[in-house]
Order: sequence, then C-alpha cells, then structure tokens
Amino acid sequence: MRQRLRGRKIVVTRPRAQASKLAGLITEQGGEAVLFPLLEISPLADHGPLRSAITRIESYSLAIFISPNAVAFSLPYILARQAWPRGLRPVAIGQSTVMSLASYGLGDTLAPVARFDSEAVLELPELQRAAVAGRRILILRGNGGRELLADQLRERGAEVDCVGCYQRSAPPDAAPLVALWRYGWLDALTISSSEGLRNLVDLLDESSRACLRSTPVFVPHQRIADLAKELALQRVVLSGPGDAGIIAALCAYDWLQ
Repeated sequence: MRQRLRGRKIVVTRPRAQASKLAGLITEQGGEAVLFPLLEISPLADHGPLRSAITRIESYSLAIFISPNAVAFSLPYILARQAWPRGLRPVAIGQSTVMSLASYGLGDTLAPVARFDSEAVLELPELQRAAVAGRRILILRGNGGRELLADQLRERGAEVDCVGCYQRSAPPDAAPLVALWRYGWLDALTISSSEGLRNLVDLLDESSRACLRSTPVFVPHQRIADLAKELALQRVVLSGPGDAGIIAALCAYDWLQ
C-alpha cells in the first residue's frame, strides 16, 4: 500500500488523551506525528457543582456530554455515588463521546451522525421544542465553553443546568513548534478546536505567526476554518469530520503546491 504521508511531519494538536488515534493513522501512512496539545485538560479543583447535580440527577431527562473529556471527568464520579438513572438518556456531541459512554456501560445514546457540534445536536428530533419543553437537561462540559446549546434549549422551554467537570488551559509556550519551523521540519498542523487555534496564535510572536500563515492547517469544522481565515492563515484545508475526515484530507493533499 502506498504511504501517502511518507516523509511528512504533521502536528496533532488534540488534547493528549484524544491524540493517539489520529497520530496512529498518520504513522500508518508513513508520516511522523508530532503531539503538541493546544488544550491541556485537567480536573477541576471544586467538585461542588457536580456533587450538587448528582443530588438531583433523577430529575433530569437528558444528560448532554460535550466531549470524551466530559465523560472521563464526570461519569466515574457519578457512578461511584449511584447507578445511572434508567430514565436519564445520554446525549453525545460526537461518536468518540458515544464510545466513551459505552465503555462505562451507557447505551441508547443520542448523537448526530454527520456533523459533530452543538448545532448538529440541536437538530436532533429529540431536542426540538415539543420534546424538551418543561424538561430538565444537564450539560456536562469543560469550564467556560460555548453557550449556544444551553441558550437554545432554554429558548425551547427546557430547564438547563450546565456543570463544568474539567478545565482547559493553554500550553505555557510554543517552543517545540517554533523550533520545527526554524529548521523547516514542519509540514502541516491539524487543529480541531477554535479555542486551540486562538491559543496557538496567542503563543506566537510575529515571525512565528508568519510561519503559521504559510503552513497548511487542516481543520474538521467550518467554524474553525472561518476563524483561521479571519486570522489570515493562507493554507486552510477544511476536512471531513473527525479523525477519519482529517486523515483523508491529509492523504489527498497536494504537498507539492
């Protein structure tokens, strides 16, 4: 089989716990995956909001997990205190989160199949006004994050509680990437979140930002692509969703252009 990424050094910027699959796919295609998480994931020091949600967990109809990290940093804590309620249906943003839930024994998970974002979740029939009005919904997520999902569900008549169960932070510096650019050893970056892209730009000085602008950047969502173009990145490649979409775009890319 032809290895389409042979000789290419490609940076994977997913959080470390979610980076291994894409890194492995790059390696299978002959490339070298460089792990440089643009979001560091760690537990919150204060579990008070999560403990409070657990005391009323039987009252929720839906529990929305924003990411695999939301599963990893909330579900063990919940299950250590009580069994998952039969009437509480889990909802996942993407298929990786579905698999994370399944690893803890949770099935019958609602999730979009084409796009993996809040907008796609809001299009699910089970989250329309007639289905959610008057019901309580729990959203498990990182600190901060987009408010679109909660705001739209409240507008549809649901009572929504958002509970942070992990925190995201930027790396202290971008020295490893700067060194790769300096020696001409960086062929492309894959960036899977708008927050991560902003973190990267904030870490770079002007000369390194110039390198970023001329480096192919592969992104799996239109929202990230739009931000990249706003930031004057010149070689933005919009891939399909998830790791499968990113690796397909990397393999199809004309590296000689």
